[in-house]
Amino acid sequence: MRPPPPIGHNNPPDPLDDALAPFGDTITEAENWLDGRAVQTEAEMRAVDALLSEVKCAEKAVSAAKDSEAKPLHDAWKAALARYKPTLEDLDRIKRGLVAAVDAFKRKLAAERQEAERRARAEAEAKARAAAEAAGAADLSNIDAQREAARLQNEAEIAQMEAARASKAAHVKGLRTTTFYEVTDHRAALHWIAKNDRDAVTAFVDGYARRHHAAANIDGVRVWQEKVAV
Repeated sequence: MRPPPPIGHNNPPDPLDDALAPFGDTITEAENWLDGRAVQTEAEMRAVDALLSEVKCAEKAVSAAKDSEAKPLHDAWKAALARYKPTLEDLDRIKRGLVAAVDAFKRKLAAERQEAERRARAEAEAKARAAAEAAGAADLSNIDAQREAARLQNEAEIAQMEAARASKAAHVKGLRTTTFYEVTDHRAALHWIAKNDRDAVTAFVDGYARRHHAAANIDGVRVWQEKVAV
């Protein structure tokens, strides 16, 4: 009888394991060299260069395996995005169109309701002042004055409730306060940023120098060349 096949015999090969398999000894040897001690002789340099060449081959093999394994997944992901993209874009166009169609009316309605709220609050404040003045001036022995003060107080309380209702009604669904900006003086803005957020200016200058140091002689930027190991 044939012996039973080993456990895992029907598992598909692992592209990562297959890519690394030829380089196991190389990686182990390379790790042995990385003990914190720098190369001291030409013989050691040649040995390290040989290992470096093999490690680069391993890196290339693993990258190829990654691309081979990931490409079908990436293609499926792109296909799914492409299938949904037109519908999502059209829904976004419809959404923005509806917002644009109702924008002017909502702004007008919000302005009207805010004005109504302002008037209601002003009336409530005026009636509250009148009630307070009447209460302060009314003689306890004068029943008519006391009744008038009570009437004015009642009116003030009703006006306060009306103002509260106007405040609640002033909100128009679908509107939100949005902050906009415009740079009117770039020099002044740059000076302000330099004074108040120096790190932001430093990050911008570092990034600009990194991108353009080879193409332009930038004041305050030193450019030089050295040979380095690769």
